[in-house]
Amino acid sequence: MKLLKYFSILILFMLFLASCTEKININLDDSYTRLVVDGAITSDTAVHKVILSTTTSFYYNQAAPGVTGALVTINDGFQTITLHESNESPGTYLTDSNTFGIEGRIYSLQIDLPAPINGFSQYKASCELKPVAKLDSIGLHYLDTWEFWEIQCYALDPPAKNFYLFKNYVNGKLVSDTISELIVTDDRMFNGNYTNGVAAGYLSMKKEDEAIKSGDTVKLQISGITEEYARFIWSVQTESGYKNPLFSGPPANVKGNISNGAVGFFTAYSANYATVVAKY
Repeated sequence: MKLLKYFSILILFMLFLASCTEKININLDDSYTRLVVDGAITSDTAVHKVILSTTTSFYYNQAAPGVTGALVTINDGFQTITLHESNESPGTYLTDSNTFGIEGRIYSLQIDLPAPINGFSQYKASCELKPVAKLDSIGLHYLDTWEFWEIQCYALDPPAKNFYLFKNYVNGKLVSDTISELIVTDDRMFNGNYTNGVAAGYLSMKKEDEAIKSGDTVKLQISGITEEYARFIWSVQTESGYKNPLFSGPPANVKGNISNGAVGFFTAYSANYATVVAKY
């Protein structure tokens, strides 16, 4: 009798689970097309990029289409730099290799499209190129529990509110090459003081491109960025990261600094570097 009661309860429970797995088809309407901008100019003497593309539908499974034939310029109040479109990558606009930004100047981006997107042919953005604390040195500390190396930085932080962006290189190759891997922080924990080995990056021994060996060279890039750009990166990381669907709100568009409803960000920032050779 007890066995029959047990099977009856089990069958009812299975029926309950089955009733919760009904297939629901959700139709996602396409929104209007918008321009997407990803661009930067830094204090490094290098080729700087502005990438133009368009938004796509939710189910679009290819690279976003590049926007070609645009006139793209950057002005700092003293000169205007005209970018040229890459032959290999349509929609990518490049400066000459001897271009560099100067701390304290405001850089203004202007984009003139050959055909309007969402009713607009001209888009603008601007960003101040902030100074950055100079790195004295960096160190490596292995955290066995998580199997990764912590990159520690040593620098004197100026006595003002600053925002920093950190990027990691292994043997000259950038390994923090996605926005989810960037570390962005303000200086509230060490404002006006010496950082004395604060954590500025991590290298996982479980990732092929980050797993360092004795003798490998690790380089840390520290950049001074605006608060607006810091908040943009934090918002992108939040919206693109894991969320508990039961308690999180719906995804939201991340606010950038491009005019006329475009998506993305044009930034300017300074950069300073330090290297260390792994020894263990």
